[in-house]
Amino acid sequence: MTIKPELQYSKDHEWLKEEDGLTVIGISDFAQDALGDLVFVNLPEVGDAVTAGEAFGDVESVKAVSDLLSPVSGTVAEINEELLDAPEKLNEDPYGAWIIKVSDVTATEELLDAAAYEAFCAEA
Repeated sequence: MTIKPELQYSKDHEWLKEEDGLTVIGISDFAQDALGDLVFVNLPEVGDAVTAGEAFGDVESVKAVSDLLSPVSGTVAEINEELLDAPEKLNEDPYGAWIIKVSDVTATEELLDAAAYEAFCAEA
């Protein structure tokens, strides 16, 4: 399992990074491994509000459908449209294949650094 030290993480297994004034969100290597082969992704619309701890979309694997829970509150500024046609990119490169970019971010208190996330995953 790969955990990138420069990223922040949520207990719902999303990663985050700041880039050009936006918060970029994806799923962790732990999450994509647990989900299995992804075959479909449902994304929000640009301009949609996201709320920390609430679903903003979902991913479907050969095993099940799982909600994507937002680690922060804010407004969707961009979606990764590539994933609509190629959801397997999340399996192939979970840290390269972002899902959404969020602006006007708040509610970041629950985020974990890499060491804390690694400890959290070890308990799972």
